[in-house]
Amino acid sequence: MITKQLVALFTALAFTLIFSSTFLFAKSAPITIEADHMTSLEKNNSVLFKGNVDAAQAEVRIRSDEMTVYYTDAQKGGKQEVKRLKCIGNVEITKGDWLGTGKIMNYLAKERKVILSGDAKAWQDTNLVTGDTIIYYLDEDRSEVIADRPSVTTGGKKGKGKKQGRVKATLTPE
Repeated sequence: MITKQLVALFTALAFTLIFSSTFLFAKSAPITIEADHMTSLEKNNSVLFKGNVDAAQAEVRIRSDEMTVYYTDAQKGGKQEVKRLKCIGNVEITKGDWLGTGKIMNYLAKERKVILSGDAKAWQDTNLVTGDTIIYYLDEDRSEVIADRPSVTTGGKKGKGKKQGRVKATLTPE
């Protein structure tokens, strides 16, 4: 029964994070980004949003302290596309009853993956998965949770081994 819930949690993560190739969310819905301050960094092909950043498109919402949107150079008669998105500080991504949090979020458009890192957590209803990093591979409908790095030395004074961090899942039976 727990295995079914764990699969359901990761499946929910997969369907929650379906993004378009041009941005992070849906293809046709308008994107709104609000922040306390915005700086266009044309030399770097990026736009920096700082302070209480709140981005939304369709049912997906991203909040963070800072968001940088990196885009491609405009091609002849073509349009610029988002190639990378980086959020720093108090990152929170929501859609429906799914919530993902972390200290940093990177979206890599070419690789089509989302990376939540720094005490990453994902909730679906009351179920929770935690690790240092959560990576979602968009085109593969697959996610990976990576444990914290080794942090505790075991084996006495000589430190013969390191105790590995652990991925944790808390599942609530129905």
